[in-house]
Amino acid sequence: MHNLVEDYSILQRLASKPLLVVGVVVVIAAAGIGIGYWAHPNPVAPAAMPSAAQAGGGRQILYYRNPMNPSDTSPVAKKDPMGMDYTPVYADEAAKTPGTFQLSTEKMQRAGVRVDTVRTMALVNSVRATGTVAADESKQAILNARFDGFVEKLFVSTTGAHVRAGQPLASVWIQSNEVLVKEADFIGSLAAHADDQAKLAESILLQYGVPKSVLNDMRRTGRTTRSILITAPLTGTVLEKPAVTGLHFAAGDTLFKTADLSSVWVLAQVSERDLIGLKPGQSAIISFRDNPSASFKGKVAFIYPEVDPDTRTTKVRIVVDNSSGQFRIGQYADVRIDAPVTDGEAIVVPESAIVDDGSKQTAFVSLPNGVFEARQLTLGARANGYAEVRSGLEPGEKIVVSGNFLIDSESNLQTAIQSLKGKSSDHAHH
Repeated sequence: MHNLVEDYSILQRLASKPLLVVGVVVVIAAAGIGIGYWAHPNPVAPAAMPSAAQAGGGRQILYYRNPMNPSDTSPVAKKDPMGMDYTPVYADEAAKTPGTFQLSTEKMQRAGVRVDTVRTMALVNSVRATGTVAADESKQAILNARFDGFVEKLFVSTTGAHVRAGQPLASVWIQSNEVLVKEADFIGSLAAHADDQAKLAESILLQYGVPKSVLNDMRRTGRTTRSILITAPLTGTVLEKPAVTGLHFAAGDTLFKTADLSSVWVLAQVSERDLIGLKPGQSAIISFRDNPSASFKGKVAFIYPEVDPDTRTTKVRIVVDNSSGQFRIGQYADVRIDAPVTDGEAIVVPESAIVDDGSKQTAFVSLPNGVFEARQLTLGARANGYAEVRSGLEPGEKIVVSGNFLIDSESNLQTAIQSLKGKSSDHAHH
């Protein structure tokens, strides 16, 4: 070991003599193996990982690059799947490559540089909105009077009552001369066996709201009637009940309003910027203010075609099962819809990795030995803090996600310095 140190000091003295430079380089190359073995606590076989001096004749190798895919790099020499050798990238070459520059470890630590891996995944926009519970319009029924009369008796006297289809709601007294005349015409036509006239009178009475069961009784007894029953057209809940005993009503007045609440709508107000990727059929998660720990599933049924000019929101209709009857009309709800914004998996990066100057978007790829390469990107959709990359990066590459603004300023500074050097050399040449 003492001899190696002594030889090395002799070589250093010889290196100071200009006429012996070539010979010194050769001797150093021959002795490099022994010196490297003595200096490194964990010696590595020379064939496994050549040093910068061995591989480059004194030039520092930063990393090795796949000749067929420049984005594929390695810190050690290797072969690609086709058996081709990775080509070395030297420090002096990297410094001359446009968009590529090197930072010291101290600068990277001071800037808080952090890297992440470019990955592929399905990009999903988590839409959050507020909404209110409403009755399903397709399952509502309004019972309007079709003739003048008054309410004789109520069989359902309270709102909120559950009724079945065909269940009597009230008995009403007919005060309309038109209805009474058509009843007499119906009975007379039946007695005269004028079937066509009887069918016409029956059709008109049905349009006035006289039930089929009442007409059958008239056919059987041969007598007209002044009192008829109003029945529930659908199974549901009574939402409104203007009818009270003794109420005089005119044609067109509302007597009852019912709705089937076995399923309800949640009408969510979604910001127009969150409409991307939102489609009918997507699942929604709903929670309510009175029980925020519980969540319920719903399905997007319809996206309304207009945007509110004041709130810049669009109404989205979500259908929710309410067979338990626990949801109330007008109740506030919090809604989350996970809407895919990419067709399957896509190349994505955190938005913090993107440096946007307004005209172009750039990311910095981290290469071995503190070398960084600026890449211009073509971006697609953005969601949940990630951006889709359509060109400029490949999966598996390392990119800077923190401290990239300092790196950006450093790259601009080095570009300016190189530009100044180029101008200085031009002046010297002239």
